[in-house]
Amino acid sequence: MPVLYLSHGAPPLADDPVWPGELAAWSAALPRPAAILMVSAHWEEAPVTLGATRTVPLVHDFWGFPDRYYDVRYDAPGAPALAASVRALLAGPGTPVGDAPERGLDHGAYVPLVEMYPGADIPVLQLSMPTLEPARLMALGRRLAPLRDEGVLVVGSGFFTHNLAALRQGGTPSWSTEFDAWGAQALAAGDLDALLDFETKAPAGRLAHPRTEHFAPLFVTLGAADATGEAGAARTTVEGFWMGLAKRSVQFG
Repeated sequence: MPVLYLSHGAPPLADDPVWPGELAAWSAALPRPAAILMVSAHWEEAPVTLGATRTVPLVHDFWGFPDRYYDVRYDAPGAPALAASVRALLAGPGTPVGDAPERGLDHGAYVPLVEMYPGADIPVLQLSMPTLEPARLMALGRRLAPLRDEGVLVVGSGFFTHNLAALRQGGTPSWSTEFDAWGAQALAAGDLDALLDFETKAPAGRLAHPRTEHFAPLFVTLGAADATGEAGAARTTVEGFWMGLAKRSVQFG
Protein backbone atom coordinates (compact mmCIF):
# COMPACT_ATOMS: atom_id res chain seq x y z
CA MET A 1 0.00 0.00 0.00
CA PRO A 2 1.06 3.60 -0.42
CA VAL A 3 1.65 5.85 2.59
CA LEU A 4 -0.13 9.19 2.97
CA TYR A 5 0.32 12.48 4.73
CA LEU A 6 -2.78 14.62 4.50
CA SER A 7 -3.93 17.97 5.76
CA HIS A 8 -7.19 17.17 7.49
CA GLY A 9 -8.80 20.56 7.93
CA ALA A 10 -11.42 21.31 10.56
CA PRO A 11 -15.02 20.03 10.68
CA PRO A 12 -16.22 22.73 8.21
CA LEU A 13 -14.04 21.09 5.54
CA ALA A 14 -17.19 19.14 4.68
CA ASP A 15 -18.78 22.36 3.43
CA ASP A 16 -15.89 23.41 1.19
CA PRO A 17 -16.81 23.34 -2.52
CA VAL A 18 -13.49 21.81 -3.61
CA TRP A 19 -11.59 19.98 -0.89
CA PRO A 20 -13.97 17.05 -0.20
CA GLY A 21 -13.94 16.18 -3.89
CA GLU A 22 -10.14 16.24 -3.95
CA LEU A 23 -9.99 13.80 -1.06
CA ALA A 24 -12.63 11.55 -2.62
CA ALA A 25 -10.78 11.46 -5.95
CA TRP A 26 -7.54 10.63 -4.14
CA SER A 27 -9.00 7.67 -2.30
CA ALA A 28 -10.71 6.40 -5.46
CA ALA A 29 -7.30 6.18 -7.13
CA LEU A 30 -5.81 4.11 -4.29
CA PRO A 31 -5.95 0.33 -3.88
CA ARG A 32 -8.69 -0.53 -1.42
CA PRO A 33 -7.11 -0.89 2.04
CA ALA A 34 -7.62 -3.94 4.19
CA ALA A 35 -7.43 -1.56 7.15
CA ILE A 36 -6.33 2.00 7.92
CA LEU A 37 -3.85 3.13 10.57
CA MET A 38 -4.30 6.81 11.45
CA VAL A 39 -1.72 8.96 13.22
CA SER A 40 -3.39 12.28 14.01
CA ALA A 41 -2.03 15.61 15.18
CA HIS A 42 -4.71 15.56 17.86
CA TRP A 43 -3.49 12.63 19.92
CA GLU A 44 -0.22 12.87 21.76
CA GLU A 45 0.32 10.20 24.38
CA ALA A 46 3.34 8.32 25.63
CA PRO A 47 4.01 5.49 25.55
CA VAL A 48 2.61 4.94 22.09
CA THR A 49 -1.04 3.95 22.54
CA LEU A 50 -3.73 2.32 20.42
CA GLY A 51 -7.25 3.74 20.30
CA ALA A 52 -10.50 2.83 18.54
CA THR A 53 -9.63 -0.86 18.70
CA ARG A 54 -13.39 -1.35 18.57
CA THR A 55 -16.22 0.87 17.38
CA VAL A 56 -16.80 3.59 19.96
CA PRO A 57 -18.19 7.16 19.67
CA LEU A 58 -16.07 9.76 17.95
CA VAL A 59 -14.04 12.31 19.87
CA HIS A 60 -15.45 15.72 18.94
CA ASP A 61 -12.35 17.54 20.07
CA PHE A 62 -13.33 21.05 19.01
CA TRP A 63 -15.40 23.84 20.46
CA GLY A 64 -17.73 26.60 19.33
CA PHE A 65 -19.00 25.03 16.12
CA PRO A 66 -22.65 24.65 15.04
CA ASP A 67 -24.45 21.60 16.44
CA ARG A 68 -24.47 19.73 13.13
CA TYR A 69 -20.72 19.19 13.31
CA TYR A 70 -21.19 17.31 16.57
CA ASP A 71 -23.82 15.05 15.00
CA VAL A 72 -21.35 13.52 12.53
CA ARG A 73 -20.83 9.78 12.93
CA TYR A 74 -18.24 7.46 11.47
CA ASP A 75 -18.89 3.94 12.73
CA ALA A 76 -15.95 2.21 11.11
CA PRO A 77 -15.26 -1.33 12.28
CA GLY A 78 -12.63 -1.78 14.95
CA ALA A 79 -9.33 -3.29 13.92
CA PRO A 80 -8.23 -5.87 16.52
CA ALA A 81 -6.13 -7.79 13.98
CA LEU A 82 -4.31 -4.61 13.00
CA ALA A 83 -3.84 -3.75 16.67
CA ALA A 84 -2.17 -7.13 17.18
CA SER A 85 0.13 -6.53 14.22
CA VAL A 86 1.08 -3.06 15.49
CA ARG A 87 1.83 -4.45 18.93
CA ALA A 88 4.03 -7.16 17.43
CA LEU A 89 5.98 -4.56 15.46
CA LEU A 90 6.39 -2.04 18.26
CA ALA A 91 6.49 -3.96 21.51
CA GLY A 92 9.85 -4.88 22.95
CA PRO A 93 12.02 -4.46 26.04
CA GLY A 94 11.48 -0.95 27.33
CA THR A 95 8.93 -0.23 24.59
CA PRO A 96 5.43 -0.70 26.04
CA VAL A 97 2.36 -0.20 23.87
CA GLY A 98 -0.61 1.29 25.66
CA ASP A 99 -4.28 0.59 25.03
CA ALA A 100 -7.15 3.10 25.08
CA PRO A 101 -10.10 1.09 23.72
CA GLU A 102 -12.65 3.69 24.83
CA ARG A 103 -10.99 6.50 22.87
CA GLY A 104 -12.72 7.01 19.55
CA LEU A 105 -11.37 8.57 16.39
CA ASP A 106 -10.67 12.29 16.77
CA HIS A 107 -11.42 14.86 14.09
CA GLY A 108 -7.92 14.56 12.64
CA ALA A 109 -8.91 11.00 11.75
CA TYR A 110 -12.59 11.04 10.92
CA VAL A 111 -12.91 14.39 9.12
CA PRO A 112 -10.83 13.22 6.12
CA LEU A 113 -12.09 9.63 6.33
CA VAL A 114 -15.71 10.76 5.97
CA GLU A 115 -14.73 12.24 2.60
CA MET A 116 -12.36 9.49 1.48
CA TYR A 117 -14.20 6.38 2.66
CA PRO A 118 -17.76 7.53 3.39
CA GLY A 119 -19.07 3.97 3.70
CA ALA A 120 -17.19 3.58 7.00
CA ASP A 121 -16.71 -0.06 6.06
CA ILE A 122 -12.92 -0.32 6.40
CA PRO A 123 -11.45 -1.14 9.85
CA VAL A 124 -9.66 1.88 11.33
CA LEU A 125 -7.14 2.01 14.16
CA GLN A 126 -5.64 5.16 15.64
CA LEU A 127 -2.12 5.38 17.02
CA SER A 128 -0.93 8.13 19.36
CA MET A 129 2.20 10.19 18.78
CA PRO A 130 4.47 9.47 21.76
CA THR A 131 6.72 12.43 20.94
CA LEU A 132 6.95 15.39 18.57
CA GLU A 133 10.64 14.78 17.87
CA PRO A 134 10.94 14.25 14.10
CA ALA A 135 13.74 11.64 14.17
CA ARG A 136 11.91 9.50 16.72
CA LEU A 137 8.69 9.69 14.74
CA MET A 138 10.55 8.63 11.60
CA ALA A 139 11.93 5.65 13.50
CA LEU A 140 8.38 4.78 14.57
CA GLY A 141 7.23 4.94 10.97
CA ARG A 142 10.04 2.63 9.83
CA ARG A 143 8.87 0.02 12.32
CA LEU A 144 5.33 0.28 11.00
CA ALA A 145 6.36 -0.14 7.34
CA PRO A 146 5.71 -3.93 7.19
CA LEU A 147 1.99 -3.19 7.66
CA ARG A 148 1.95 -1.99 4.07
CA ASP A 149 2.48 -5.56 2.91
CA GLU A 150 -0.65 -6.52 4.86
CA GLY A 151 -2.75 -4.07 2.85
CA VAL A 152 -2.78 -1.43 5.57
CA LEU A 153 -2.99 2.22 4.55
CA VAL A 154 -0.77 4.21 6.93
CA VAL A 155 -1.96 7.82 7.16
CA GLY A 156 -0.33 10.74 8.93
CA SER A 157 -2.98 13.41 9.43
CA GLY A 158 -1.98 16.99 10.22
CA PHE A 159 -1.94 20.35 8.44
CA PHE A 160 0.96 21.50 6.26
CA THR A 161 0.88 24.91 7.92
CA HIS A 162 -0.96 25.45 11.19
CA ASN A 163 -1.00 28.82 12.87
CA LEU A 164 -4.54 29.86 13.69
CA ALA A 165 -3.50 33.49 13.55
CA ALA A 166 -4.21 33.10 9.84
CA LEU A 167 -7.90 32.75 10.61
CA ARG A 168 -7.90 36.14 12.31
CA GLN A 169 -5.77 37.89 9.68
CA GLY A 170 -7.80 36.90 6.66
CA GLY A 171 -6.27 36.05 3.29
CA THR A 172 -3.23 33.82 2.95
CA PRO A 173 -0.24 35.03 4.99
CA SER A 174 3.20 35.13 3.38
CA TRP A 175 4.58 32.77 6.03
CA SER A 176 2.08 30.12 4.92
CA THR A 177 2.94 30.39 1.23
CA GLU A 178 6.68 30.53 1.91
CA PHE A 179 6.66 27.46 4.13
CA ASP A 180 4.42 25.56 1.72
CA ALA A 181 6.73 26.27 -1.22
CA TRP A 182 9.78 25.26 0.80
CA GLY A 183 8.14 22.05 2.00
CA ALA A 184 7.01 21.10 -1.49
CA GLN A 185 10.55 21.52 -2.79
CA ALA A 186 12.13 19.61 0.11
CA LEU A 187 9.70 16.72 -0.34
CA ALA A 188 10.19 16.60 -4.10
CA ALA A 189 13.97 16.52 -3.59
CA GLY A 190 13.77 13.91 -0.83
CA ASP A 191 15.75 16.26 1.44
CA LEU A 192 15.12 14.43 4.70
CA ASP A 193 17.82 16.35 6.58
CA ALA A 194 16.11 19.65 5.82
CA LEU A 195 12.68 18.29 6.68
CA LEU A 196 13.88 16.88 9.99
CA ASP A 197 15.26 20.31 10.87
CA PHE A 198 12.33 22.24 9.45
CA GLU A 199 11.98 24.59 12.41
CA THR A 200 15.29 26.24 11.57
CA LYS A 201 15.75 25.34 7.88
CA ALA A 202 12.35 26.41 6.56
CA PRO A 203 11.45 30.04 5.94
CA ALA A 204 8.98 31.13 8.62
CA GLY A 205 9.17 27.67 10.16
CA ARG A 206 8.15 28.81 13.61
CA LEU A 207 5.38 31.02 12.24
CA ALA A 208 3.96 28.22 10.12
CA HIS A 209 4.08 25.89 13.12
CA PRO A 210 4.21 27.71 16.48
CA ARG A 211 3.70 24.23 17.90
CA THR A 212 4.71 21.35 15.67
CA GLU A 213 2.04 18.72 16.26
CA HIS A 214 0.39 19.25 12.87
CA PHE A 215 3.61 18.74 10.92
CA ALA A 216 4.76 15.86 13.12
CA PRO A 217 2.61 13.11 11.51
CA LEU A 218 4.55 13.69 8.29
CA PHE A 219 7.58 12.09 9.89
CA VAL A 220 5.73 8.86 10.67
CA THR A 221 4.74 8.82 7.00
CA LEU A 222 8.30 9.54 5.89
CA GLY A 223 9.61 6.72 8.06
CA ALA A 224 7.16 4.19 6.62
CA ALA A 225 8.21 5.32 3.13
CA ASP A 226 11.93 5.51 3.89
CA ALA A 227 11.94 1.88 5.02
CA THR A 228 11.24 0.89 1.41
CA GLY A 229 13.35 3.61 -0.22
CA GLU A 230 10.38 5.75 -1.25
CA ALA A 231 10.86 8.81 0.98
CA GLY A 232 12.38 10.69 -1.94
CA ALA A 233 9.39 10.08 -4.18
CA ALA A 234 6.65 12.25 -2.68
CA ARG A 235 3.78 13.04 -5.00
CA THR A 236 1.55 15.98 -4.13
CA THR A 237 -2.11 15.01 -4.38
CA VAL A 238 -3.80 18.07 -2.86
CA GLU A 239 -2.44 21.60 -2.79
CA GLY A 240 -3.64 25.14 -2.29
CA PHE A 241 -4.84 26.97 0.80
CA TRP A 242 -7.86 26.84 3.05
CA MET A 243 -8.54 29.79 5.34
CA GLY A 244 -4.91 30.84 4.88
CA LEU A 245 -3.42 27.43 5.77
CA ALA A 246 -1.63 25.14 3.32
CA LYS A 247 -3.61 21.99 2.64
CA ARG A 248 -0.74 20.23 0.85
CA SER A 249 -1.08 16.46 1.02
CA VAL A 250 1.33 13.87 -0.35
CA GLN A 251 1.57 10.22 -1.25
CA PHE A 252 4.57 7.89 -1.19
CA GLY A 253 4.40 4.74 -3.24
